[in-house]
Amino acid sequence: MNLDQQTRQSRDTSFRHQPPGVEEPLVIIVDDDDAVREALSELIGSAGFQVACFASTRDLLHAEVLDRPGCLILDVRMPGASGLDLQNHLVQAGTVKSVIFLTGHGDIPMSVQAMKAGAADFLTKPVRDQTLLDAVIAGIATDAERRMEAAVVLRNVRRMETLTPREREVLHEVARGRLNKQIAFDLGISEVTVKLHRGNVMRKMEVRSIGELIRAWETLPATLRQPPSDPNRSLPAGT
Repeated sequence: MNLDQQTRQSRDTSFRHQPPGVEEPLVIIVDDDDAVREALSELIGSAGFQVACFASTRDLLHAEVLDRPGCLILDVRMPGASGLDLQNHLVQAGTVKSVIFLTGHGDIPMSVQAMKAGAADFLTKPVRDQTLLDAVIAGIATDAERRMEAAVVLRNVRRMETLTPREREVLHEVARGRLNKQIAFDLGISEVTVKLHRGNVMRKMEVRSIGELIRAWETLPATLRQPPSDPNRSLPAGT
């Protein structure tokens, strides 16, 4: 099957935006129809993507490929667990994947259920090659964006873990927009000590400005942005 120039350009652009060292996207196809799997594999492969095909959701779950970047193309109704069952399983397991449903038996309630659960698209057979390829490219781009965001969160969490209890306390107050003298008064320490802690926080969080520090703070999980516990408040003055 021929791929038009626009699709190739979109694919090449998405590859250029991949961070160095990241695996190439893998398009995972799950459909119990041999002929459908073969046709989809040929189409997706012609676009230059790596493809992995499975006849059932059980086969997929045993293959350990879900951690790869890319997207899923799922049939809705299959023997055993359906595509919707697999989507629900992934959601409950916290595995965020771009899912494209491709089915010959879809209906409006089914498509609404899939989209509410986070599906990237819901297409009905027969589908134009270009429509499916566009959905795949969009799904891979969304997956790449999510992975980059997750990497930023993980990086900032690890940096946060290097802070002392007092530095975390000062960071929390800075994030609230408090001035050095206000923080010093609240914590019972000198303003010079506050400036010292704030400098250590910026160095450990690897930021160059308060604006960057706040942006890094906002990426942290809500549990890490909770106010410090009271024991931190009782640290000796000057710490």
